[in-house]
Amino acid sequence: MVAGHLQEKRGFYYIVLNYIDPETKKRKQPWLPTGLPVKGNRKQAEEMLIKARQSFDQQDYAIQHGAISPNMLFSDFMETWLKIIKNSVAVTTYSTYEGITKKRIVPYFKKEGITLNNLQPGHIQAFYLQAMNKVSASTVIHYHAVIHKALKYAVKIDLLDSNPADKIERPRKARYIADYYNLEELE
Repeated sequence: MVAGHLQEKRGFYYIVLNYIDPETKKRKQPWLPTGLPVKGNRKQAEEMLIKARQSFDQQDYAIQHGAISPNMLFSDFMETWLKIIKNSVAVTTYSTYEGITKKRIVPYFKKEGITLNNLQPGHIQAFYLQAMNKVSASTVIHYHAVIHKALKYAVKIDLLDSNPADKIERPRKARYIADYYNLEELE
């Protein structure tokens, strides 16, 4: 549990948490608004402070506030990227990206422990080969689209020099062969 206290500012209570950032070794003090006016709400503000201290996760806070770096795990980067693009894509698109990322990509790469800057095309190709044992080529192509888009964003914000997903051989989609009823089956 992190340290924290209440602070009054412009007639409202704010929760001020206090922790040491493990990466930078510097003290961080995020201010969280309670929305409660100072007059008559001390007890309720103290209850909110206790809940905030218990539920505060330093890593989640850093991810939500854009603290991304090339040294973070690729799985953490994917989760951060999801939060970043949430408001810039359609709801259905986001839902698809979220499902693919949280159910397939993150568990695999979290287990592998690969950081964003150490991600190689071979790591991604190994993920696709492993996925091909469970799902169709079309599904793996969807996985590729999500990974490629996330890594394209990493290149855009200068976390990577090039996109490792550009060097991957995607599986070939199985050609659809229609099946028709014959005259006997129609009868």
